Amino acid sequence: MAGARLKITMLTAMVALSAGAAQGADYPQPLPPPPQPIYVQPPQQEFTENWYLRGYVGVGMNGKYDLDYQTTTGATLQSSSFSDTNFVGAAVGYEWNNWLRFDVSGEYRSKSRVYAFVTYPPSGIDEYQGNIKSWVFLANAFVDLGTWNCFTPYVGAGIGGSYNSLVDFTDVNPTGGFGFGRNPSEWHTAWALYAGVGYNISKTLKVDLTYRYLNYGSITDTVDCSVTCTHDTFNFGKLYSHDFMIGLRWTCCEVAPTPRYVYAPPPPPPPLQSKG
Repeated sequence: MAGARLKITMLTAMVALSAGAAQGADYPQPLPPPPQPIYVQPPQQEFTENWYLRGYVGVGMNGKYDLDYQTTTGATLQSSSFSDTNFVGAAVGYEWNNWLRFDVSGEYRSKSRVYAFVTYPPSGIDEYQGNIKSWVFLANAFVDLGTWNCFTPYVGAGIGGSYNSLVDFTDVNPTGGFGFGRNPSEWHTAWALYAGVGYNISKTLKVDLTYRYLNYGSITDTVDCSVTCTHDTFNFGKLYSHDFMIGLRWTCCEVAPTPRYVYAPPPPPPPLQSKG
C-alpha cells in the first residue's frame, strides 16, 4: 500500500513538472543584448571652404605731403596743395578661424591734383600743377573681435607696395615762361592700418565699413622749362591718406557644419517567437 502511494506521488510530480515546462515554453526566450552603437569620425573639412572675395570703393583724404623743391634760380616755395581722391579695389582672402583672416588686395587710386606756388627775385612767380595717381597692392591681416547682433568689429594691418605716377605736371609763368614734367612712375613701399565693422547680411555675404590710414611712398618729377625758366625738381614725399571705404565680402564654398560624430543605429531586434 505504501509503495502504491509513493508511485502515485512520483507520477504527480512528473506531471506537474511537464506542465510547467510546457507553460514556460509559451514565453519568449531572452534576447541577446543589442550591439553597441557605432560612432564614426566625420571627414575633415577641405581647405577651400573658408576662402572669400572682397570688393570695395572709397574716398581718400590726402594729407599734407613733404615737398622738397630744388631750383637754381633762388626761388622760394610759397604754398602747395593736394586734392582728395577716389579709389576702387578687390581682394581675395582666407578665414583662418573665427577671429583671424588674411587677404591680398589691389586697388586703383584716381588722379589727385597737386599744386605749388613759387616766387623768385625780383618779382617773378611760377605756378606748378599736375596729377598723382597710384596702384596700391597690400597683404593684409585682420582680427575679428566677436559678433553681436550680426555686427563684427575688426582691426587690421597691411604691407606691400605702390606704383605712383605724376602726370601732366606743368609750369606756367605769367611772364611767358612754361615747362613740362617728364611723367615719371615709381615703385615704393606702402603700408596701412585698418579699423572697421562688418555686418552679416547672410551666412555668406557681409558688408564692411572701414577706416584706413594708408602711407604710399613718394614721387619725384623734373620740369623741363623753356624760354626764361630753368629745370626745377619736385619730390612729393611721405604721401599718406585717411581712407573711408565700403565693401562687400563674399565667403565662397561654405558648407553646412558637420557633427562631431556620426551615429550609426544598431540593427532592429528579431521578431518574437514562441515554442510550444
